[in-house]
Amino acid sequence: MIQCEDVPKDYVKLTYEKLSTDAVSESVISPSCGAVSLFIGITRNYFEDKKVVSLEYEAYTAMAENEIRKICSSIRQKWPSVKHIAVHHRLGLVPITEASVIIAVSSPHRNESLEAIKYCIDTLKATVPIWKKEIYDTEEYSWKQNKECRWVQNNESSAT
Repeated sequence: MIQCEDVPKDYVKLTYEKLSTDAVSESVISPSCGAVSLFIGITRNYFEDKKVVSLEYEAYTAMAENEIRKICSSIRQKWPSVKHIAVHHRLGLVPITEASVIIAVSSPHRNESLEAIKYCIDTLKATVPIWKKEIYDTEEYSWKQNKECRWVQNNESSAT
C-alpha cells in the first residue's frame, strides 16, 4: 500500500468570487487530525443604528498575502501540531449574509485548532492591509478601521 504524504500546507486566497465554506473546510482535512476548526466572518445588516446593504473590501494583494503567510508561520510556531491552515478573504462587494473571510485549521486535537483560529482572525485584523467600506441603505458609505489595527493604534498614540 502506498502512503500518501500529508505535508502541512497553508492555503491563502484573496478573491472576488463568493467564498465556499465547504471548499475551505475540506482543504484542511487530514487523516492525522481529529479537529477542523472554522471561523466564518459574514456581512451583517446593521452597524451602530445604520442599515448596511453590503461591504466592499480592497487590499494591497501581494502584501496582504505575505502578511497572511506570516500569520500561518506564527501559528505553526505557537501550535506545532497544527497540520493545515486555510485563510480565504473576499475582495470587492460582499452582500448581507455572505462570507467575507473563512479560516480553517486542522490539528490532532481541538484546543490547538480553536486557539489558532482565534489568533489568526485577531492577527489578520491587526496586521493585514485589507480595507473595508460599509455601504448603507441611504447610499452613504464609511471606510471602517479595525480597532485591532496596529497602524491605527500607533497613529492614535503618537497623536496624544
